[in-house]
Amino acid sequence: MLSNQACPEPDVTTSHSTRLPKNASQVAGYVEVAKFIRLIAFDVDGVMTDGGLYLSDSGEEFKRFNTLDGHGMKMLSASGVELAIITGRTSRCVELRAKNLGIAHLHQGVESKLDTMQMLLGKLNIAPQAAAFMGDDVVDLPVMRHVGLAVSVPDAPQLVRDRAHYVTRRGGGYGAVREVCELLMSAQGTLDSQLAPYLNPPV
Repeated sequence: MLSNQACPEPDVTTSHSTRLPKNASQVAGYVEVAKFIRLIAFDVDGVMTDGGLYLSDSGEEFKRFNTLDGHGMKMLSASGVELAIITGRTSRCVELRAKNLGIAHLHQGVESKLDTMQMLLGKLNIAPQAAAFMGDDVVDLPVMRHVGLAVSVPDAPQLVRDRAHYVTRRGGGYGAVREVCELLMSAQGTLDSQLAPYLNPPV
């Protein structure tokens, strides 16, 4: 059974505000954990978006999503990993985004992301060690510390990055989600099969 201790702690690279593995053995540690991930849940603001909130004069909220992230999530779902969105805010555009990506596990307006994740794990019969969560702020720490693989982004507070097992090189809303999706698929040996239709299209 995997645990958080299976994920080695990487160094902080100050020039990029991100944490990178020190050596090959640490990379192997991340890959070993990623092999067993059956569910990954994402925060929205600062992870699936750049963290900015755009409000119209009428109070309508807009968010900017990344198409590369979206296709990565579709490929990861097709590979057999369950996807979820767990966010403290409530927005119609997030509902539409989840529907477009085929994400059935959408939880908005959540007060406790940890409670929601525990409920979801029970529903899907998945152990915490086989789950990942991607967040960017201190409110995400309880759930990040509960799962087997905690992921964050370069713009997250230092406190959060210090407690993440993996910090993406790309920023939230700029390919960070795609990076994690490909990391999981690569570790599980499914990336090539997901890319095959584009590399070897039928004649």
